[in-house]
Amino acid sequence: MKLTLRINQNPESEEAQILSLIKHKETKERGYGLLIKKYSQRVYWQVRRMVYDHDDANDLTQDIFIKVFENIENFNNSSKLSTWIYRIAYNHTLNFIKSKNRKISDASCSFEQKVLSKLASDSLFEGDRVEHLLQQAILSLPPKQRAVFQMRYYDELSFAQISQITKTTQGGLKASYHIAAKKIEEFVKANCNEV
Repeated sequence: MKLTLRINQNPESEEAQILSLIKHKETKERGYGLLIKKYSQRVYWQVRRMVYDHDDANDLTQDIFIKVFENIENFNNSSKLSTWIYRIAYNHTLNFIKSKNRKISDASCSFEQKVLSKLASDSLFEGDRVEHLLQQAILSLPPKQRAVFQMRYYDELSFAQISQITKTTQGGLKASYHIAAKKIEEFVKANCNEV
């Protein structure tokens, strides 16, 4: 039995085709390959915006896809495949940040402060002083609020999509996003004389 995949422009149809390939023993490997090709960059950047460090983001992305592969049998089509993957990425990354903060809780600075100190010397960070100030402001947010802001601002996800990923009400997300935007604006205004 040979299954072929014709890439369809409809993302939901493409997801169904990838899932179909994964379910068949003969095409499972190809299905996983297509899944990684389709989602690895998006997952990497979702994670990277949360942890900032390339090596951590790369490791977490690999861990996330291992979780996806281990749990693909449990995917029940109650949401889109992409939403399910982003939810795994979101939860796994928040757990990573919590773990990092626990490990350095007795130290004099938080995970976010360590990230900020490394950001200026990061060869992969191409931002100027204004971008650094924006990242400082974003890092000052609590991790969940930061994730909501980044999904809306950078990924341009709708509140409905973010709601499915975070399992939070749209109203709560809108409030969280607007509070985050206000905090960032105030932070930038208070610190713009440093630019």
